[in-house]
Amino acid sequence: MNFSSQSITNIIEKRISKFKIFSDSYNVGKIISVVDGIIKIVGISKVMLGEVLLVDNKKYAIALNLERDCVGAIVLGSYINLCEGMEVKCTKKILEIPVGNGLLGRVLNSLGEPIDGKGKLNFFKYSKVEKEAPNVISRSPVNEPVQTGCKAIDSMIPIGKGQRELIIGDRQTGKTTIAVDIIINQKNTGIRCIYVAIGQKMSTVLNIVKILEEKDVLKNTIIVVSSSSDAASLQYLSPYVGCTIGEFFRDNGEDALIIYDDLSKHAIAYRQISLLLRRPPGREAFPGDIFYLHAKLLERSSKVSEEYVFNKTKGKKKDNTGSLTAFPIVETQEGDISSYIPTNIISITDGQIFLESNLFNSGIIPAINPGISVSRVGGSAQTQIMKKMSIKIRTYLSQYRELSSFSKFSSDLDKVSKNILLHGKKLIELFKQCKHKPLSVAEQSLLLFSVENNFLEKIPTKKVHIYEKLLLEYFNKNFFSLTKEINSYGLYNNFIKNQFFKIINNFNAKNFFQNC
Repeated sequence: MNFSSQSITNIIEKRISKFKIFSDSYNVGKIISVVDGIIKIVGISKVMLGEVLLVDNKKYAIALNLERDCVGAIVLGSYINLCEGMEVKCTKKILEIPVGNGLLGRVLNSLGEPIDGKGKLNFFKYSKVEKEAPNVISRSPVNEPVQTGCKAIDSMIPIGKGQRELIIGDRQTGKTTIAVDIIINQKNTGIRCIYVAIGQKMSTVLNIVKILEEKDVLKNTIIVVSSSSDAASLQYLSPYVGCTIGEFFRDNGEDALIIYDDLSKHAIAYRQISLLLRRPPGREAFPGDIFYLHAKLLERSSKVSEEYVFNKTKGKKKDNTGSLTAFPIVETQEGDISSYIPTNIISITDGQIFLESNLFNSGIIPAINPGISVSRVGGSAQTQIMKKMSIKIRTYLSQYRELSSFSKFSSDLDKVSKNILLHGKKLIELFKQCKHKPLSVAEQSLLLFSVENNFLEKIPTKKVHIYEKLLLEYFNKNFFSLTKEINSYGLYNNFIKNQFFKIINNFNAKNFFQNC
C-alpha cells in the first residue's frame, strides 16, 4: 500500500495531539546516613524548614536541620528499612493532619491516623501542624469558667476558658487522674476534650479509654497517642497534632480543652532528636530552644474574639467566641519545681496545680498544695456563687497550717487555736475526693456553704465524708430544680442562701444522726 506524504503527515499530527506530556519536576537528593531515626540527605537545595520529605516513595520525614552541605531530617515512624543511597524527594508541603467533628470518640497516632480499629476517619479538612498563635488583638479576656469538678481546684484555683494551667508533681501523685476527672466533668458542658499521651505506656492509655467509655464521655473526646515504644520523632510531634485538632474547634466558635501528658517526656524526646542532629546542647544538657518550643505550643491556647471567629468561618458564625484551654502536665523529681523544664513551663503558663507526694502519702487525695498552687486568672473565671462561697477558704487553710506547725512545739493551746485546728482538719477532710467522681457547681456550693456557716462543728472529723455523701444524696434527690438553676446560671442571692440554710437544717434534723 502506497502512502502519500500528506496522509503520513496527518497520522503523525493525530498521534502528537493524543500524546500527553507530564512535566512534574522534583528536587531530589540521596541519604548519606541513617542513625536512630535521623537521616542526613545531600543533593536537595530548595527545601523548607519543617517540609515533608518523601523517602524511597514509601516513608516520610520532616526537615529540621538546614546545613550548608546537607539536610537533617527526622523519619516519621520506623526507619529499619532505610539505608544509604535511597532517594529523597521534596514535597513542597508542611505536615498536615485531618481535623473535624468526625474525630470525636477516636484514638489517633501522632500522624492523625486512627489506631482504634473503628475504620476510616470522617474528617472535615486537613490542617497544618505548624501554625502561629493568635495575636494580642485577636484574643478576648479570660472570664468564663471551666469547671473541673474538683472541690479544691474550683474553689481555690479557678480556671477560665483559654487559660493555660500547669499540673505539676512527682510521679504517682494523681496528675493524670485530675486530668481525666476534668474530661469527665465536661460531659454536658459542650466543651470538646483532647487528651495527648506522650511517651505513656499503651496499657495506661487503654485504661484511660476504658474509663472514658464507662463514664460515657469518650464520644466528646479525641485521644492522640505516641507511646513509649514509638520513635522520638512521633513523641515530639504529638502535642502539636493535638493542638491543631483543638484549634479547629476554637476557630469555629466552640470551646475545647487539651491535656498534654506529659511535657517532661516531650522535652526528653526533643533532646534526643536535637543531639542526634548535632545541635549544641544548652543549659543543664537540654537544648536551649526547648523553652521556645513549649512557649510556641502553649501560646496557641487562647480565647479568641468574635471578629477572629467571624473571619475564620468566612462569616458563617457571628457573635461567637472560641477557646482552647490547655492543661500541660510536668513531672518533678522529689518535688523540685526549680529544675529546668518545670521553671520553663511555670513561666509560660497562667498558674499551676502542685501535687505534693507527702500529702498523697498521708491520704489527702487530690494531694493539692494550696500554698504553691495558684491561678493567675483568679476570681474573674469563677461563677458568682463559687466566688462568694470560697472567699475565705485559703485563709482557713493557711491559719491551720501555721497553727499545726506551731502546735508541735506546744501542748497548751487556747480554745480559739484549738477551734481553728479542728476547723482546718474538717476542711481538709471535706476537700478529699474520690477519683472519677467530679461534683457539680451546686454540690460544691452547698458543701462550701456548710463550711462557711459552721455546720461542720458538731460533725466528728472522721465522719465528715459520710456527712458529705448523705447531704449530697438528699440535696440531689429533693431539690432538682434548685440544682439545675445553680448549675445553669451560677448566681447567688438571698433566695439561694435561705434555701441552703433550709436544706442543711432539715437534713441535720431528720437524716444525718440517724444514718451516720
